[in-house]
Amino acid sequence: MKSNMTSNANKLADLTFSLLGSCQEKENRLAGNYSLTHVEFRCLRLFGENEPLNNKTIAKKMNLSESRLTRIIDGLVKKDYIIRNVDYSDRRNMKLALSERGKELVRQLNKSYLDIHKEILSDIDESQHESLIDAMSNMLTALEKWTSRT
Repeated sequence: MKSNMTSNANKLADLTFSLLGSCQEKENRLAGNYSLTHVEFRCLRLFGENEPLNNKTIAKKMNLSESRLTRIIDGLVKKDYIIRNVDYSDRRNMKLALSERGKELVRQLNKSYLDIHKEILSDIDESQHESLIDAMSNMLTALEKWTSRT
């Protein structure tokens, strides 16, 4: 039993490492198609169409320092994808929202992202789709549980 657990853990470690690299490559390619950096792409994907976000929330979700996020946001504001509103009761706190141009870009990104995943699923037998999604959901839940303990 213990050697099976070790063997499975080793396989899972290798698979998740490779999967992370492939996912990053997928996102880099998609971001490049829209003249975005990988982090700009990830930042924009956090926004709902009419949902402003707080800079501290974005920094936490992206695992970035607030100063690093500020530089990313500066670039997205300059490209006219994001509108920055300062909270005058706490000037360090910013509300960020998509501009009209940003909303259109995010719609295009989401469509392209969905199309990529349809293409990926087309290379997997349809009878395995549901079990794959269930297994990945279970993996994500277990990973989130693990990260919340550390």
